[in-house]
Amino acid sequence: MSHVQLHPFRPRLLEALKGYDRQRFLGDVGAGLTVGVVALPLAMAFAIASGVKPEQGIVTAIVAGFLISALGGSNVQIGGPAGAFIVIVYGIGERYGLANLLIATMLAGVLLFAMGLFKLGALVRYVPVSIVIGFTNGIAVLIALSQVKDFFGLVTPKLPGDFFSLIGVLAAHAHTLNPAALALALASLAIVVLWPKSYTMPTGPVGTLRRLQRWSAHLPGTVVALVVTTLAVTGLGLQVETIGSRFGGIPQGLPPLALPEFSWATAKLLLIPTVTIALLGAIESLLCARVADNMTELPRHDPNQELMAQGVANLVAPLMGGIPATGTIARTVTNVRSGGSTPVAGIVHALALLVIVLVAAPLALNVPLAALAGILAFVAWNMGEWREFARLKQFHLPYRVILVGTFLLTVIFDLTVAVEVGLVLACAFFIYRMGTQFKVQVVQADSLPQGVQVFELFGSLFFGAVGKVEELPAQLADDTRAVVLEMHRMVLLDTSGLDALRQFHRTLARQQKALVLANVNEQPLSLIRRSGFEAELGPENIVPTVAAAFAGPLSGSPG
Repeated sequence: MSHVQLHPFRPRLLEALKGYDRQRFLGDVGAGLTVGVVALPLAMAFAIASGVKPEQGIVTAIVAGFLISALGGSNVQIGGPAGAFIVIVYGIGERYGLANLLIATMLAGVLLFAMGLFKLGALVRYVPVSIVIGFTNGIAVLIALSQVKDFFGLVTPKLPGDFFSLIGVLAAHAHTLNPAALALALASLAIVVLWPKSYTMPTGPVGTLRRLQRWSAHLPGTVVALVVTTLAVTGLGLQVETIGSRFGGIPQGLPPLALPEFSWATAKLLLIPTVTIALLGAIESLLCARVADNMTELPRHDPNQELMAQGVANLVAPLMGGIPATGTIARTVTNVRSGGSTPVAGIVHALALLVIVLVAAPLALNVPLAALAGILAFVAWNMGEWREFARLKQFHLPYRVILVGTFLLTVIFDLTVAVEVGLVLACAFFIYRMGTQFKVQVVQADSLPQGVQVFELFGSLFFGAVGKVEELPAQLADDTRAVVLEMHRMVLLDTSGLDALRQFHRTLARQQKALVLANVNEQPLSLIRRSGFEAELGPENIVPTVAAAFAGPLSGSPG
């Protein structure tokens, strides 16, 4: 009896530390510190947008970020709270409450670990790119929409989770616009957009101005935006909502470990949220790891080890109040471009965040929520692949339908429905397309014996293409005594296709006509033999070539 082969738990860190030297260490420390500074405002912004406290985002970035780097299968992947989860986390929190959100995250961690353990990491790659682009753009729209309240400083009741109700609430309270909040949001957005980016800076000798730009590019624009807007609120006494006014500030230090309140009656309802968090986390993390692979010459990531690390991180982080975590493209790209080359950089990023929380948490009191909304507006814009909409006319109808359909379903309903419908549509279109690729072609030749018809089969004879075999009896001439199916170009046969061949054989047998299969490929021949169809047909009626059929089974009398 064969046993299931489990994937060994072997973090990439163990291999990366072989031959580790001072130069790589200094590169990793520099990259880790840079990513830590970049991660701080994003962690707070993602948490607030997800409907939880800012410290929960920071805890996630510290705990999950540490575990994903220490245990993961990538040299440079940085984990933490992600923009893709905002809509999901907000919806689950609204419907089931915070305790059940934490439980669903922990269950998703178990599921992610199991996916990696049973080597299911490669399956995530089978999600069509049209679905990934569709739900990514949909999530970006929802993130931007969720920030309208803070961006414009609107005074509203708690925002609903569904699209049309959210639009209605925002429109009904548009008159409560706060000019000061709008000015801060626009200033924050402008700083993030216009601030020099390190990866655009020249590396050769430059003048004084360019040298100054290159130096300033090492300080993330998001941090500059937070500092400038916070100073403006403090110095000018602007009446806007801040982290302090809404949440009472950020605690100095990590919370103690604690199991969330568990109710079996409610937990039974968490299947869909659990699967949603696990699948989205798997897709996001492995897509991110693939992006990182294409940016470096380092060894490619191990998808199964990465999933196991994501599982451990999502199991442990909620014990301190953390929210779902996954690989994050923006922070991973920053890590690569800052010189990170091993998981040590990700570990340093988590430790840097911890030090910031321990030392500087009180400084967050006056951070305006409008500034975080401006940063998230930039994140949402960068997250979407908007050019794909303009390129739709270059692709076939199925691609367009899947992409636009997934996008609209994500925005109007939710991500789970969008991915489910998208996968069903993708499968349906694939089956249709594969079905159209299967062909049955009549062979016309003067050398054919009287009463023998030859058909060539092309492609895959599966359940989506059996109709073309079922139509064959109607195409036979009245004087037909035998049919030869030339199968050299038929590469695949499934049980539905086999059943169609069986029915065709029985129809011919009732009419006293013979059926011969010629030049059958390995896979179809194996199924024909294992199913017993070879015995029904007669081994002599499966021949290597069409000519062999004429010299052998069809050389005598018909039938």
